[in-house]
Amino acid sequence: MNFQIPPRLKAEHEELHGELARATKAGERTGEAAKAVAKLMHPHFVKEEEYALPPLGLLSSLSKGKIEPYMAEALKLTDKLEAELPQMLTEHKEILTALQCLVEAAKAENKPEYVHFAEKLMAHAQTEEEVSYPTALLIGRYLKSALPGLTVKAA
Repeated sequence: MNFQIPPRLKAEHEELHGELARATKAGERTGEAAKAVAKLMHPHFVKEEEYALPPLGLLSSLSKGKIEPYMAEALKLTDKLEAELPQMLTEHKEILTALQCLVEAAKAENKPEYVHFAEKLMAHAQTEEEVSYPTALLIGRYLKSALPGLTVKAA
């Protein structure tokens, strides 16, 4: 089953990717710092879009009390997120360190738009840690309790 990332979250990821692509072309230290962020961020976003964010697409149905057997397939994703969460958080720390370098370079080169972008991406990571990841994990726990006896083969 293919679970859909909530459209606003998907659009935010696409927007951040686009802004980062522009930052990599800023030249000088800012562009180099943005390239370092991109090198870390791209594989991280792939993981998020593979298994961390798709379970959030079930929120609307679950909040209305709609539970369907097919939803058990989301456990593959939430179980993977739970197993990978320490690595995901480590990646966030690495990305944040690279973003600090981007902020410093952009400030030194008087490129405030890239300071703003870096700060926006830092806030995005914090929202994931405080809201998105915990919510996805709760969805998995909720489904396990709401759909007892269902087994799902690991992906």
